[in-house]
Amino acid sequence: MAKKIFPYLLLVPTFIIIVIFIYYPAFQTFKLSFYKISPFGNRLFFVGFQNFWSLFTSGQYIQSALTTLIFVTVTVIGGLVISLFLALLLNEKVPGIGIFRTLIFAPYAISPAVAGTLWAFLLSPVAGYVSYLFLILFKAQPQWLTTYPLALIAIMIATIWKNLGFNVIFFLAGLQSIPQSYYEAATIDGANSFDRLLRITIPLLSPITFYLIVMNVTFTAFSAFATIDVMTQGGPANTTSTLIYKLYQDGFVNFNTGFASAESVVLILIMAVFTYLYFKFGQKAVFYQ
Repeated sequence: MAKKIFPYLLLVPTFIIIVIFIYYPAFQTFKLSFYKISPFGNRLFFVGFQNFWSLFTSGQYIQSALTTLIFVTVTVIGGLVISLFLALLLNEKVPGIGIFRTLIFAPYAISPAVAGTLWAFLLSPVAGYVSYLFLILFKAQPQWLTTYPLALIAIMIATIWKNLGFNVIFFLAGLQSIPQSYYEAATIDGANSFDRLLRITIPLLSPITFYLIVMNVTFTAFSAFATIDVMTQGGPANTTSTLIYKLYQDGFVNFNTGFASAESVVLILIMAVFTYLYFKFGQKAVFYQ
């Protein structure tokens, strides 16, 4: 009997932490989404679904939702395509390839805030190297962080760069697990490099791609907040304000706690629905060896 209970006792500390830091805050968020709350949180007024109604009739919130959709779609697809290309290059057996593999992973070791600071400096019209390069090559000096859509493009570039190392490492591990005999047989059958990529590499990498899509969507939707805050603060005119950044502005800048709680509930539901649908239908395209 003691042997059966002991494993559950070992899980008790973890369960307590999960309840305190995840389940209880989630329950409180759901509860507060039905209230109007004073700035100091000492007075609550039950308003039912009014926060949600105000949310879905808000032009700024709809704009943030569209910005999030564009941002996540372009960043995830673009990032995975670039990562796969780099992984194919890094999978080649050439002298010093280990150094390049280490360097490509380095951006993932820094925080999103540091990545945003770095790219804000690079894109600065005063001292930024990218702006200086554009001035030399094209005689133009784009205002990357203060004009639309350049500001959104700048955040996409910074986010893709930040996730690059994580994606490349997984793709590289997947490439090295594919037996070379598959490629040799395809070559004997007359398949060229593109055919081998399309019919062997990509299908056999589908489990890795499946995992990376879920992880990249989650990171882009939530963790890119710090990058946006450092680079544009949601500007210009809220055109780079995603759902998570608008939630921060409403909750911690405007102190509209009830409204921000409703935004949290909606965002959680969106991610839950996406994850469910992707696991239900996306796995059909996954090929396991």
